[in-house]
Amino acid sequence: MTTPDAEHIRMVEAVLFAAEEPLDATSIAERLPQATQVEPLLEAVQEKYAKAGFHLVKIDKKYAFRSAPDLAHVLQKHVVQQRRLSKAALETMAIIAYHQPVTRAEIEDIRGVSVSKGTLDVLLESEWVRMRGRRRVPGRPVTYGTSQMFLDHFGLETLKDLPGLDELKAAGLLDDRLPPGFNVPEPDPDNDPEEDPLDADDEALDPLEMDLPDPEQGLDEDSLA
Repeated sequence: MTTPDAEHIRMVEAVLFAAEEPLDATSIAERLPQATQVEPLLEAVQEKYAKAGFHLVKIDKKYAFRSAPDLAHVLQKHVVQQRRLSKAALETMAIIAYHQPVTRAEIEDIRGVSVSKGTLDVLLESEWVRMRGRRRVPGRPVTYGTSQMFLDHFGLETLKDLPGLDELKAAGLLDDRLPPGFNVPEPDPDNDPEEDPLDADDEALDPLEMDLPDPEQGLDEDSLA
């Protein structure tokens, strides 16, 4: 295999360092000399910084520099916690992560209680959750899924890296006394065949007004919590 050109490696480093968000290989290639093979360069950069204070990580087919995980304690005092998610928001976030694409009605069916608009608002505003499209059923309800920012925040390359049932139990996030047949499904990162992408009219709307609750439903459990 041909050794990657040192100057091209430097170019990739500069592009990634200056980027405001993770970049995919195509975006990086557009900034390099024509016909440059990007993948070997990215591998070279990953290897170069494997033992440094920051690493090149892959996030949903995109690349970015991130602090080395084992140095998290050094940076901990600089982290500002803006706010904690409520129990309802955490449950809703977990359902979206593991069952996406999922509609609001499906979230409510899994949780067993109504989901307030405020709960979804918080998750959308955090940019961990995004609207994927509309389900091909009467009423065309909005479907929800996780975002690239969700993967980035939790250090995941893809949704397949989400912890499984045994890991969730070990972390104390699930009770050992689970109902028979309980399982954590593998998230589907691909488009749902029963889902249409958002159209131009949808994208022109305020995201927080696209899935408003029925005013005749009254208050739900989350609103009263």
